[in-house]
Amino acid sequence: MKKYLLIAVLAVASLAAYAQPRAVGVNLGGWSSISYQHGFGESNMLDVAANVILPINSGVGVGGHVTYDWIDPFNAPVPWNEKGEWHWYMGVGGSGGFNFGDQNRGYNSWWYAGVAGHIGIEYDFWFPFQLSLDWRPSLGVGTHSGNIGFNIPGLWGGIQLGVRYKF
Repeated sequence: MKKYLLIAVLAVASLAAYAQPRAVGVNLGGWSSISYQHGFGESNMLDVAANVILPINSGVGVGGHVTYDWIDPFNAPVPWNEKGEWHWYMGVGGSGGFNFGDQNRGYNSWWYAGVAGHIGIEYDFWFPFQLSLDWRPSLGVGTHSGNIGFNIPGLWGGIQLGVRYKF
């Protein structure tokens, strides 16, 4: 009996997950990231981004953002829709990460954790493709040069261009 109940629960869960719109792609900007969006109806989505800090200035790092976003909040959609659809969104969630530093260039390791915001605009084409421009500020604590303090780079490091495939 337990076996049949488990199969039924998994079947319903997979159908519910399949019925929701999803998108996967990349965000390019202050933090490059791999992005996954999972819609909950037409007005909400969960946005998960795995960030990568490239060794350009301060070493290699990893991090992530998870936000719960409201699509067209305040019932105010973008009015200029031609073939595709424009939407704007905003949300809140959490973020965290770690940078391994670059001892050869004098950069120490550091970490951060805090609350993340998310605001942006996206264009959904009439075929399964999506472009977005968004900002992901992060407020919280972190370390830099061995001192714990306010995560200042999190406020401006998150302007990104998103390119996603919708399925």
